[in-house]
Amino acid sequence: MASNATKPVCPPPMKATSNGAFQGDSPLDFAVPLLIMQICLVLVLTRFIAYLLRPLKQPRVVAEIIGGILLGPSALGRNKTYLDAVFPKRSLTVLDTLANIGLIFFMFLVGLEMDPKSLSRTGKRILSISLAGISVPFALGIGTSFVLKNTISKDVDGLPFFIFMGVAFSITAFPVLARILAELKLLTTDVGRMAMSAAAVDDVTAWILLALAVALSSSGHSPIVALWVLFCGCGFVAGAIVIFRPLFAWMAKRTHEGEPVGETYICATLGAVLAAAFLTDVIGIHALFGAFVLGILVPKEGPLGVSLVEKVEDLVSGLFLPLYFASSGLKTNVATIQGIQSWGLLVLVIFTACFGKLVGVIGVSRACKVPWRESITLGVLMNSKGLVELIVLNIGKDRKVLNDQTFAIMVLMALFTTFITTPIVMIIYKPSKRAGLMGDDYKNRTIETIDVSTQLRILACFHSTKNIPTMINLIEASRGSGRQEGLCVYALHLTELSERSSAILMVHKARQNGLPFWNKGRKDSDHIVVAFDTFHQLSHVSIRPMTSISGLSNMHEDICASAESKKAAMIILPFHKHQRVDGALENTRTDFRWVNHKVLQNAPCSVGILVDRSLGGASQVSASNVSSSITVIFFGGRDDREALAYGVRMAEHPGIKLTVIHITMQLESGGEIAVIEMNEGSNTESRLLDEKVLTEFEMQIPQNPSLKYEKRLLRNSAEVVAVVQEFSKCSLYLVGRMQTGVVQPLLSGSGDCPELGTIGSLLVSPDLSTTASVLVVQQYYNQPPSDLAVVSED
Repeated sequence: MASNATKPVCPPPMKATSNGAFQGDSPLDFAVPLLIMQICLVLVLTRFIAYLLRPLKQPRVVAEIIGGILLGPSALGRNKTYLDAVFPKRSLTVLDTLANIGLIFFMFLVGLEMDPKSLSRTGKRILSISLAGISVPFALGIGTSFVLKNTISKDVDGLPFFIFMGVAFSITAFPVLARILAELKLLTTDVGRMAMSAAAVDDVTAWILLALAVALSSSGHSPIVALWVLFCGCGFVAGAIVIFRPLFAWMAKRTHEGEPVGETYICATLGAVLAAAFLTDVIGIHALFGAFVLGILVPKEGPLGVSLVEKVEDLVSGLFLPLYFASSGLKTNVATIQGIQSWGLLVLVIFTACFGKLVGVIGVSRACKVPWRESITLGVLMNSKGLVELIVLNIGKDRKVLNDQTFAIMVLMALFTTFITTPIVMIIYKPSKRAGLMGDDYKNRTIETIDVSTQLRILACFHSTKNIPTMINLIEASRGSGRQEGLCVYALHLTELSERSSAILMVHKARQNGLPFWNKGRKDSDHIVVAFDTFHQLSHVSIRPMTSISGLSNMHEDICASAESKKAAMIILPFHKHQRVDGALENTRTDFRWVNHKVLQNAPCSVGILVDRSLGGASQVSASNVSSSITVIFFGGRDDREALAYGVRMAEHPGIKLTVIHITMQLESGGEIAVIEMNEGSNTESRLLDEKVLTEFEMQIPQNPSLKYEKRLLRNSAEVVAVVQEFSKCSLYLVGRMQTGVVQPLLSGSGDCPELGTIGSLLVSPDLSTTASVLVVQQYYNQPPSDLAVVSED
């Protein structure tokens, strides 16, 4: 009877759903409502911490690690009532299961981010840096593990412990690194390319070493079992290459650009991921390795890989991974780090991890003749760990290779090394230092001041492929007479960096000369690049595709910095509305409007906002078929003069007809006309400049029959609308944003789009019947425009 009394009693398993609180059931006693509450708590806490860390440009993984620790016994878990109510022990199996399902698909995404072809083409310099970044910290990690083994980890198995510690010290988190590089706008720099390539090699090597450590930790008392695990693991990889690689290649061939990926292919791939995870778990390695291998085997060419990421990542990164951090936080008890010895070991672990990465990477980088600043930056970037190390540590904890105290020390080390990466890189590799190397002064900031024989440089920005046909047709019209080196265009693809942007999507879009840096040997290039390359071959215009990856709050910084570095005379931005099938304009995203506002306020050169109404049609028009009529509505002022100067450049093209309508206003008593009050001297100077440019334009008309000049004297806004409507059959309106020193009609709705000015707002008004595109021009001035409200960063 005594023996029966001491026998442990297991709590009954939790039922899935309750009958409701009105029938006396407590929702926290049932699996589904309890899990829902846990998910909500984790999401709210981690997102709040991420919001607090946003000014420090920290990747979200830092906030999620901190959130997981706070939910565990290190902070809130010290209250036993809270822990038993919110995270009772009998619920942890459900939580761990869901978190590990998410981890399996996350590792599939990590595998998708790895391109075996790029690894095989890795140069000797990158390979040397990567191997040094692994070998030196791996060796120091094993050395540190001897110290830990003799102090706080005496009860663990030696060989698996040493390998786990070596991997934890040497690994670099490829996804976290991609996020940091994108946040710091380094993804397309030399440092960014070297860091991403070296991190890819590091990751693959570290996962192989981790598989070895897991096999050894699963061996029990027989070394033969470890050999069987290793052999079966190698057999699984070989079988996956033979079976799944051709299958994924077949799927990729049947998936075409611009078409949605079939649901059958998506379901089959996700099912294969789960099957592979099951097989590797049966072998005794870990379920995540099977998913990782299948991710590597998915072809990186074509839309299949990107589509898989888009469909899986939101659920995994937004829901499952925070649960994984919560599950890890429940295993992390910072309170176990007590006494001088434990805190001294924490300092030793952090110093050794940072020292190993920095010494290994910087030493080899300098030997490969990488400059000092870039070498140090590369060493700091390669030291970011985050989630990947946490996965390694959790596997070691579950396999009982790491005890509670060692686990807590290593988690804090991962958090610290990831947290300090961004601030240190911002200090030693500031954008201003990079921009300061441009050389000559930036002089040609406006088209009006550029000599006709001088090369015109334009920064043409676009958000999507919808903007490309009109942008190319505008560039064709801007090439003038087609003289050699007359026009140089930088086509900047504005790509938003959002919380859901994964490494594969960011790297896939980060292009240098139109090709991904990690896949320069591809024969099939991007369709955007094909469009610009074809235009270059046909028109002989110097055109270079570029990509900006940044958040909408600071996208204007990339645009202005690119214009300054390329010494552009004009930035052309797409309007935030696009044309519907019925011809009306509708909002695409209001956020793009604020980007345009900020560019107008901070641009180092002139700015044009292009309202796209399919200039030249929905496809590129060849040079021999160009037949466009452009109308410049000239009231006066520097913006109008800039629009006229651009129009004169365009009129050099043999297929362009330019009409300039010079409108002067005669005031009516009590009418609808208002005068802009300005300093009399500046008004006189502006008027003299207006007369000068108009006189010069009239002198060109006899030699160029494609030019036409009309002068209209108007009395009210209705007559202005009538004149504008008279020329509504043209292809493009060129107008200044602000008409200074002249009278300005008070047109209804003119304040809706201050970035377009009064006349620009009239031209996009639904009351005006026209199919002409509109380019609203603001000339560079050493003071920002005062009529645009300052837009908050939110």
